[in-house]
Amino acid sequence: MGASRVRLPAELGLTIALATVLHFITPWQMPQGGSYSLEMLPVFVFALLRGPVLGIACGAMYGLVDLALEPYLFHWAQVVLDYPVAFGLVGLAGFWSPRWHRLAGQDRVGAGVWTAVFPGIAVGALGRYAAHVISGLVFFASFARDLGQLPPVYSLAYNLFVLVSAIACAVAAAAVLPVLEPLVRGRGE
Repeated sequence: MGASRVRLPAELGLTIALATVLHFITPWQMPQGGSYSLEMLPVFVFALLRGPVLGIACGAMYGLVDLALEPYLFHWAQVVLDYPVAFGLVGLAGFWSPRWHRLAGQDRVGAGVWTAVFPGIAVGALGRYAAHVISGLVFFASFARDLGQLPPVYSLAYNLFVLVSAIACAVAAAAVLPVLEPLVRGRGE
């Protein structure tokens, strides 16, 4: 009983800490906020191992840590959309957790990667992308006008860094999840 009461908060804390470290390893940074990184990877993995409720909570908590570390603030609603909501939506990958566990438990890891990991990460990444695009439509439209572009086109194009990052996260998750699955399956709860 004691181990299971400690294990989940420890996993959550380690996930957020690893996402924070990966946030600072960025091959490129966008001029008005955002960067290409693997910061979503730990949240994706946690969500796929623990499910959507814990995945969304973990992502939202990481979003608040990201906000505290490197805020890019213009309006209270943008703060909500770009941080806890955007990263919370990464946890939507957790809806594919039962499928991943079932297939991995049957030693069908390859099928689990194609039918659970990749679709889950795609939905989580699209959720984050949508939150950033909406934020961009509302609060960063002035950059688009200065560049002579329509705000929706600018926001859709600018936030593509999320989808590029998600591709790298999907490849890394496909390598990491099969290693972590036996550890999760073998826990005594």
